[in-house]
Amino acid sequence: MKFVSPQYKGENKGHYTPGIISNGLLFISGQLSIDPDTRKVAEGGIEEHTKLALSNLDRVLKEAGAERSDVVQCRVYVSDIDDWDKVNVIYAEFFGEHKPARIVVPVSKLHFGCLVEIEAIAEVK
Repeated sequence: MKFVSPQYKGENKGHYTPGIISNGLLFISGQLSIDPDTRKVAEGGIEEHTKLALSNLDRVLKEAGAERSDVVQCRVYVSDIDDWDKVNVIYAEFFGEHKPARIVVPVSKLHFGCLVEIEAIAEVK
């Protein structure tokens, strides 16, 4: 196993690694809509939260030498399923023509008051 940890300025007290490469796959831990450098939650609505969570996901991909097109599957946790259409628009802009397998999970509450959390599995070369 290889551990993948971007150099964040903020301290994360969670007992996990942002990404782990194992057997040619990168497993990315759930990325909340919180800035890992400032530890501030996204301001604004679900669109801003989704953009920040995807930016955090992208940061782990890049640290591992992977690209968005290498993502095989995503799990998207949303605190309000009524926001799904808005999340889907931002998600589609992020991935472009690439369409990873995906599951959407409505949850009642996410840590720190975040509105979205996204985890992923990607191939690494």
